[in-house]
Amino acid sequence: MELKFSIVVPVYNRPEEMEELLSSLSNQTDRDFEVVVMEAVGGKSCEQVCRKYADKLEIKFVREDTDRSARRNHGMQLAKGNYFILFDSDCIIPKNYIFTLRRLLTEDYVDCYGGPDAAMADFSVVQRAVNYSMTSFFTTGGIRGAMKDVHKYLPRAFNMGFSRLVFEKIGGYRQMIGEDVDLSMRIKEAGFSVKLIKECYVYHKRRVTLLSFYRQVNTFGKARVLLSKLHPHGLKLTHLLPTFFVLGNLLLLGLTFYRWYFILPLLLYILLLFLHSFVLNRDIRVALLSPITAYLQLFGYGVGFIQEFVTGKASKSAAETLYRQ
Repeated sequence: MELKFSIVVPVYNRPEEMEELLSSLSNQTDRDFEVVVMEAVGGKSCEQVCRKYADKLEIKFVREDTDRSARRNHGMQLAKGNYFILFDSDCIIPKNYIFTLRRLLTEDYVDCYGGPDAAMADFSVVQRAVNYSMTSFFTTGGIRGAMKDVHKYLPRAFNMGFSRLVFEKIGGYRQMIGEDVDLSMRIKEAGFSVKLIKECYVYHKRRVTLLSFYRQVNTFGKARVLLSKLHPHGLKLTHLLPTFFVLGNLLLLGLTFYRWYFILPLLLYILLLFLHSFVLNRDIRVALLSPITAYLQLFGYGVGFIQEFVTGKASKSAAETLYRQ
């Protein structure tokens, strides 16, 4: 089968991000693809940025008043290709990404793939520390791109792709939190092949503050409870670890008032994060911030999981939305 790629990107109020993304796509060694930009109404438009690259890339720009999932789905409906690639607008794509993806899919075709994310050397200290906490074995256990076990790996929407046949059978993204993981689970449940392609990584330039990062991972934790209800078999021990981490930290801190040495496991973990980050990033500033972003991630996710488990607010809202869909 001849692969015809269509890249679909949802965006809202981020023309600067689209400039970097489209610039990286225009520098691809293989430019046999189209780009479908699906922008939400409101905020700063990236239409002029898309026009700027119209002579270098085949671009389709659409602006509509719909949510992110609907825009992704509509973008794939408008696309001409037989294989869709999904990127977030805050990604920068290495120049050999498309060339490598085409070669690997031609050699060993897979219905759906996902790729990892990485940080560039010129990313800010916060961005690199967040990237460390999101990808480190000592925080996520490698579930965002370090594992090869197809039974555990689930592609994420910032860097994933699947065939038009998958889209037509599965129906695309649903309007809910955790929509990308939900889609990956439904793709697997339908019997399609899924694979991690580590060579197809992106530079994920998350434009986050520490507060917005906490809010983001808190939503991830809430989404995991909802996903466990929609896909009971998909809940693994790994997903519960942040919750255990929160409870364990609180317990040790409480015991510290009784015996000082109960604080030692926490201090050792912080030291481990610092040293590991420094070895990987070779930057003392990133290493110093990494334990903070790691704790924000684990506490944000764990607290979100507990909140949703107790209140069920997101699950109730999603149930109403999915019923209407």
